[in-house]
Amino acid sequence: MNPGDIYRPPTSGPYSPTGPRPLPTSNTYPQSQQFSNPYQDPPPIQHQPQPFPVSRTQPFPSRPSFGSQPINHPGDPFRNPPEAPLWHSPEGSHHYPSLPPTSPIAMQQIGGPLSPRNRPHSGPQPQYQTSPPPRTSIVENPFLPDHGMTSPPPLLPHQSSEYPYPPRMSIGGSQSYVGHLDDDANDSAPLLSHAHPDSSLVGGMGAIPTSHSAMSMRPDLSRVRYQLSDAGSQIPLNGMGGMGESDVGVQGYGNGNGYEGDEPSNVHYGPIPTRILRRNRTQKRVQLFQGHLVLDIDVPSLLLDKCSLRDGNEFTKMRYTAVTCDPNDFVEDRYTLRQKLYDPPRQTELFIVITMYNEDDVLFCRTMRGIMQNIAHLCTRSKSKTWGKDGWKKVVVCVVADGRLKINPRTRSVLAALGVYQEGVGKNVVNGKPVTAHLYEYTTQLWIDSGGRIEPGDKSKHVPVQIIFCLKEKNQKKINSHRWFFNAFGACLRPNVCVLLDVGTQPGPDSVYHLWKSFDINSSVGGACGEIVALKGLFWRNLINPLVAGQNFEYKMSNILDKPLESVFGYITVLPGAFSAYRYIALQNDEKGNGPLKQYFIGETMHGSGAGIFAANMYLAEDRILCWELVSKRGCKWKLHYVKSAYAITDVPDAVPELVSQRRRWLNGSFFAAIHSIVHFGYLYRSSHSVLRKFFLHIELIYQTINLIFSWFALGNFYIAFVVLTNSLETLSKNWRYANLPLQYLYVALLLLCFLLSLGNRPAGSKIGYTISMIGFALLTIYMLFAAVYLAVAGIENVEHSGPITADTVFGNKIFRNIILSLAATYGLYILASLLALEPWHMITSFIQYLLLAPSYINVMNVYAFCNVHDVSWGTKGSDKVSEDLGVVKSHSDNKNEVTVDVPVEQQDINEVYAAELKVLASKAPKEEHNISADQKQEDYYKNFRTNVLLAWTMSNGALVAAILQPSGGSSSLATTYMGILLFTVAGLAFFRFVGSTSYLIVRLFAGE
Repeated sequence: MNPGDIYRPPTSGPYSPTGPRPLPTSNTYPQSQQFSNPYQDPPPIQHQPQPFPVSRTQPFPSRPSFGSQPINHPGDPFRNPPEAPLWHSPEGSHHYPSLPPTSPIAMQQIGGPLSPRNRPHSGPQPQYQTSPPPRTSIVENPFLPDHGMTSPPPLLPHQSSEYPYPPRMSIGGSQSYVGHLDDDANDSAPLLSHAHPDSSLVGGMGAIPTSHSAMSMRPDLSRVRYQLSDAGSQIPLNGMGGMGESDVGVQGYGNGNGYEGDEPSNVHYGPIPTRILRRNRTQKRVQLFQGHLVLDIDVPSLLLDKCSLRDGNEFTKMRYTAVTCDPNDFVEDRYTLRQKLYDPPRQTELFIVITMYNEDDVLFCRTMRGIMQNIAHLCTRSKSKTWGKDGWKKVVVCVVADGRLKINPRTRSVLAALGVYQEGVGKNVVNGKPVTAHLYEYTTQLWIDSGGRIEPGDKSKHVPVQIIFCLKEKNQKKINSHRWFFNAFGACLRPNVCVLLDVGTQPGPDSVYHLWKSFDINSSVGGACGEIVALKGLFWRNLINPLVAGQNFEYKMSNILDKPLESVFGYITVLPGAFSAYRYIALQNDEKGNGPLKQYFIGETMHGSGAGIFAANMYLAEDRILCWELVSKRGCKWKLHYVKSAYAITDVPDAVPELVSQRRRWLNGSFFAAIHSIVHFGYLYRSSHSVLRKFFLHIELIYQTINLIFSWFALGNFYIAFVVLTNSLETLSKNWRYANLPLQYLYVALLLLCFLLSLGNRPAGSKIGYTISMIGFALLTIYMLFAAVYLAVAGIENVEHSGPITADTVFGNKIFRNIILSLAATYGLYILASLLALEPWHMITSFIQYLLLAPSYINVMNVYAFCNVHDVSWGTKGSDKVSEDLGVVKSHSDNKNEVTVDVPVEQQDINEVYAAELKVLASKAPKEEHNISADQKQEDYYKNFRTNVLLAWTMSNGALVAAILQPSGGSSSLATTYMGILLFTVAGLAFFRFVGSTSYLIVRLFAGE
């Protein structure tokens, strides 16, 4: 219950009030004058020369004491006992500033929202007064326990000597970050004001004693808002801001006849009502902090009751900052963060960012839980020089949401439950400047359990987490979110290591520590990444889906062979944005403004007008650009490192459309980024790497070039392999031709289907077509595997029949040499590398699914990627908007067969429309100028580029197939020899990766990771 919501006295008896009861003043109305309607305008004031009986020579006391005078009220069942006093201030006992006498009862509002009367520093203003109450009034204190009030209103904050009047403050309200509250108003009217000690709150029962110390803050009942009733009388509006939904008792006085009038009343009977938040009902005058809107908002008591630490603003206040600048100007415009305001400022060792768009609460809780586990682990490392019990103070978690209207409502509710967000606090415009980002800061003590539920943290195991929530006003893509993280918040905190995470990626309980440790033990490490693990689900049930199983094998082999090899060379082509870390100083630009971050954020403008299509595709894999720029940074020798001990679990696409759309961006981005790094390989010579390091980087350049060539000709090479393997069966029996020919035609038909679908259909709109293609290629792969096994068995039998097994007999058999040995070497190395890494399970659970899915990677996804090279968007995050300019028709709730439509029915309207159309035909048609817009020109340019790339890709692969297979349809020695070279090259690349992986394991043993 609010201080103004008080209980009503009986409406019968000799002491029933007949009108408003004002404070006793020297300016009064004649005693005979009464008002039957308390809402009508009062008559003019009769000014009397008597001074207000209070001396004003002493300063305002913060907590005045009161004298008493007992008054007996016979006949009133709600009266105090005869010995109970009516509290008032004896004359001259306290001294107040020179304020005019006021009445807390309802009367005409004076002035507008910012009138002098509403300002605490204003001088005296004339006000209306009413007659004093009878001396027989009875009062009751509503804040006593018998009225169910659990706690009194809060006391006044400390009073500064520079203020002539005490500040006004709402219960549970917010305050500016610095200075005092200037005002607390309902639509700019004060909610709580200070009255003379002789004044009392007036309600339905009369004057309320002010003996309670909290009663120095009083509801200003003279500021109640009104609306006009049908009769023209003024009716107070319900809901004083910050106090609840009901107004302080200003209605419901008896009319002298012992019954209640028909006027609306807010006087409450029965149990004390609960407080209902009325948004935008409380207005406050706050001081700007360094010229910016910064508010410290009280966190809900329901949240604070669950916390063990309750001292300090970081636990009791949520800080809101309305940012009106560009991320690059955050520090220059004197914005700051809480960590810089402590004394001394906190040093940020780890700065973790979570970027999200519209992901749901399940994905967000999964990521947030992993981060909380990692921070708790850091605090358990008591022997560390950096971490320990208070290690959480060196970690800041930043959540960046891409678009205020795009964020998932349930995810926003999770942030609110953690205390880092409150609805109704953010603003759109500050001093005429539009807000670009809403910044919320809070240190939460709550915990997210394994089921995604938010619960109080265990003090013995859990630690507080410093959270910054940046809610961007507009949707500006992920790269813009990273610009806020690096250029705005990173420039303010100056962290040591920055960790990048995507929503839905859950780091292991100690993975963040292992990432940080790689920077700590090696000062030349500029970036690092861990292992990305596909989410397998409970009991690995997700592996039942062949798409998930195939991606699981792909991820595992990449982390076993590719990442360790590149880590040994010092240049990892891509640190996945879903889970990676960078040394902050390594990313910074030089004095001229050139550096990794500058090149990285060029991608933010690559999707606008005038953007080059090559660069736009290259920046689809902007993390690859950042890695290359970091390694080749001028005058530096930063290297990239893979940390096997760090891992993060992420969900992978489990449906065909999502997988195809994801791989389109990955394939196009990686292809063009690889071309960029190879063409600009000379940038390495501007770095300060040692001669040995540059030598290894040259070897890696050759390796990357070979991989790029293989990816370009993968379409033709796979078809050549299919034809050679199937035609090789005909050397054993001519009957196989009756199966080979239809299957080869089926291969071509499926390939044409992929081209047709890719050129005109979205994957989500052609799910069945893409699924049929992938199933068809999987069946063809089964036939290829059968052919390989059949040929292997036949080759072994031929070797046995030819006599003792020697090297000549083994390598003399072309089929056995070119096919069996090369395939055995490739997959044998896969098995051996997995065993050395102590991770063989994916070979058992996912190997077959990957083999069946591999041709779809080449045919379906490669075709879709090259056919859509003109599409430089990030995928399926757009929304289809339906126009409503013609009107919307909806059925009635009572009758679904009836609708309401707007149609012309009057002949005058119909004729006017008809005449207007005839007038158009009667006039001469204007000469049209066919001007092509800039957007249309750019679209045409992009599509022409797509046509040229697709033509070059298909023609080159077609020429390769024709050159190899044309002479004899795949049965010639040329085809067999080419097939052998191709397979042994694949085996050689696998062996090269195996050597690099083994070297990494050896180095890791001595590095102590």
